[in-house]
Amino acid sequence: MEIHSPIFKSGDDIPPQYTCDGEDINPPLTFDAIPVDAKSLVIIMDDPDSPTGTWTHWLLWNISPNTKEIGEGSVPRGAVQGGTTFGASGYGGPCPGHGKHRYFFKCYALDVVLDIPEGSKKEILMESMKGHILAEAEMYGCYQRKK
Repeated sequence: MEIHSPIFKSGDDIPPQYTCDGEDINPPLTFDAIPVDAKSLVIIMDDPDSPTGTWTHWLLWNISPNTKEIGEGSVPRGAVQGGTTFGASGYGGPCPGHGKHRYFFKCYALDVVLDIPEGSKKEILMESMKGHILAEAEMYGCYQRKK
């Protein structure tokens, strides 16, 4: 399984429009080689470089396995968003306080559709995924605020 963005390659800088310095909308993402027996997909975007611990920027689950792309600033029909470290549900773009941070976009193919409420935190999502991951893929982008 693979995850990509047509806007930046893994390891490249994330364009400012997808950060708190711009429109703060999610970048477009594409998926390839999803397992045929997948029942749903999950996206987790996080920043392991935060000085306060890994910062969750986006949680999205119950994405149809037929989904080939998520458009810029959009959520696929039927998908559920979880709570971020910002204290809200939905996408929260890169907004590092100091230095350049890495932002990982992780995609998981599951053999189930998850039954957890909207707004659930990452720990609940991860626990619900245990034993159900068929495949996973990741890419990352970097961002440093221009001050």
